[in-house]
Amino acid sequence: MRSLIDILDFSVSELDELIAVAEDIMETPEKYNEKCKNKKLATLFFEPSTRTRLSFEAAMIELGGNVIGFSEASSSSASKGESMADTAKIISCYADIMAIRHPLEGAPLVASNNATVPVINAGDGGHNHPTQTLADLLTIHRKMGRLNNLTVGFCGDLLYGRTVHSLISALSRYEGIKVVLISPGELKLPDYVKEEVLEKCNMEFIETESLEDAIGKLDILYMTRIQRERFADIEQYERLKDSYVLDVEKMKHAKEKMAVLHPLPRVNEISVEVDSDPRACYFEQALCGKFIRMALILKLLSEKDYKKENKDVVTDEFICKNDRCITTVEQELKQAFKKTDKGTYRCIYCDREV
Repeated sequence: MRSLIDILDFSVSELDELIAVAEDIMETPEKYNEKCKNKKLATLFFEPSTRTRLSFEAAMIELGGNVIGFSEASSSSASKGESMADTAKIISCYADIMAIRHPLEGAPLVASNNATVPVINAGDGGHNHPTQTLADLLTIHRKMGRLNNLTVGFCGDLLYGRTVHSLISALSRYEGIKVVLISPGELKLPDYVKEEVLEKCNMEFIETESLEDAIGKLDILYMTRIQRERFADIEQYERLKDSYVLDVEKMKHAKEKMAVLHPLPRVNEISVEVDSDPRACYFEQALCGKFIRMALILKLLSEKDYKKENKDVVTDEFICKNDRCITTVEQELKQAFKKTDKGTYRCIYCDREV
């Protein structure tokens, strides 16, 4: 059985294959309209979502399948205290594949360890969002014709931005990628992403607080919103929420063929007047999300005999102190850690170093 929890679960050749299938679906949708006939997708959304949930549901329906599930935690047995492991076991009785969004980091991993059907991580806290990354890669490929030799700027919330973390990890495996990290000091990219992705892969990167200084160098500008739901301190959010606003004046300094991406929803970080600029790709990016999720569903349902590789972990020797980790809420879960290249240990659920 195959699941997608982290974008690194797929090789570069598999990513390229998914993009090719998605593009074929876009060109010849009639070939695929009964590929998932009599199959059911369960969408388990413990956190609000518009694009991700509806694109998964649209993807399965357009493949000829059916959808069950819920759109908020309060309408599930989680509100009664049911564990993620038990939820996954139950849903496995009713569906052929499931997509999970959860505010706690590591929840989809727990589900995949207990389900008997494929599990797709549709976003876990500020940790990972691999299917958004697939949509990003498809959009970039369609706009640029390649996924290598690009300068990519990430702007906004790089600390909690799970879409940023996943896309940087994916791009790290393509040649000639340069990264520009644009954020306030308080929202800089986590050290573990810099150390274990950018530095480990010898990717060229710079950090700056100025969008104006960086925009002219970029092939891709990936804007993100400052996410209120990730802040424990609302005063800090209020102070940082308007750090960056992309407007027509700033776009004058960008390359003629630069592409602007945004995982959405936006608040005010991209002015609506930018929407009419041909370089604005964020609504097309949302459409690409449906097609790449169609390709992903087909791939996972076709790989029932896939055997998951067991990675060495150290259990119960440490305790994860991340209050956003699934282990802090579901106490029956065993603490588990993986060893890094530098000899330290990270929680397998949330990647927090101990």
